[in-house]
Amino acid sequence: MSASVDAQSIPVLDFSRYDADPASRVAFLEELRLAARDVGFFYLAGHGIPQSLIDDVLHASRQFFALPEEAKLQIEMVNSPHFRGYNRVGQELTKGQRDWREQIDIGSEAPALPRDKDLPGWTRLQGPNQWPDALPELKPLLLEWQEQLTDLSTRLLKAFAAVLEQDEDAFETIYAGTPNHLIKIIRYPGRDSTESEQGVGAHKDSGFLTLLLQEKQRGLQVEAADGEWIDAEPRAGTFVVNIGELLEMATDGYLKATVHRVVTPPAGTDRLSVAFFLGAPFDAEIPLLDLAPHLKAQANGVTRDPQNPLYRNSGQNALKSRLRSHPDVARRHHADLLSTQARAEVAPFA
Repeated sequence: MSASVDAQSIPVLDFSRYDADPASRVAFLEELRLAARDVGFFYLAGHGIPQSLIDDVLHASRQFFALPEEAKLQIEMVNSPHFRGYNRVGQELTKGQRDWREQIDIGSEAPALPRDKDLPGWTRLQGPNQWPDALPELKPLLLEWQEQLTDLSTRLLKAFAAVLEQDEDAFETIYAGTPNHLIKIIRYPGRDSTESEQGVGAHKDSGFLTLLLQEKQRGLQVEAADGEWIDAEPRAGTFVVNIGELLEMATDGYLKATVHRVVTPPAGTDRLSVAFFLGAPFDAEIPLLDLAPHLKAQANGVTRDPQNPLYRNSGQNALKSRLRSHPDVARRHHADLLSTQARAEVAPFA
């Protein structure tokens, strides 16, 4: 299936063509280039993730949100200095406004690092997840999901390297070392139980790649160049993939991070999605690729936002986002990091 870059549609790409015959591979890479450069979003079919695993993840997600509130609050995020666990509706912020969703955040499993005032603040982000006692099957299932989507995302990055005429391992610093990936299982309650239409406010993702699994209810919208909002409706058998700010940075804007949002579903319904965010190890420095002249001529540069500085250090970028999005966790565990000086340990990208 060919990719379309029409402003009113989001292209659909079949990843199985990347490993097919040479002609199919070349055609896929051209579709990927157009989708990532001109739209920043695409549907990914032919990804190889078993449907049985997808079904199990969606079923377990529903089971988690159906638990009594006290069972979910057992793993409330505010109890984790590593920003892991459950958030009630309205606990996370986007640009200072409450997002009307409940969710559980699961990061890469790794031992906590020693807390030392002389270490960079981002070292506090590494650590264990919180898992609900009432749903023990969730841990092995989500760790398998994390492993499978890490592999899929790594293959995608190698395809992007080919698009950019780089060596296959051009993005190796992103997937080598101790990973920094994040799964968000998210439920958006219907509008009759919310205060606004903002499921998630308009934003760009702060990492490299996002792979989103949608259940049935629409709500995700992508901003077109003319300012209109395009519905990214659920498509069976696909992930919605979008470029993050750090991949835009690495390519000097040749690849595009696109603003998107989620609107609250109608009364009497809810919306379920499972997002996987591919991040670099916290201690990694974002590679700045040396593009060929004909590609560099088409690079639009990195979007500048004074309220959202970008840092070449992966951990500093992650810390910035977490402190801003989860002020309750920041106040309880990281009050010493909230000053402007402490949050600028690494100079922003310029």
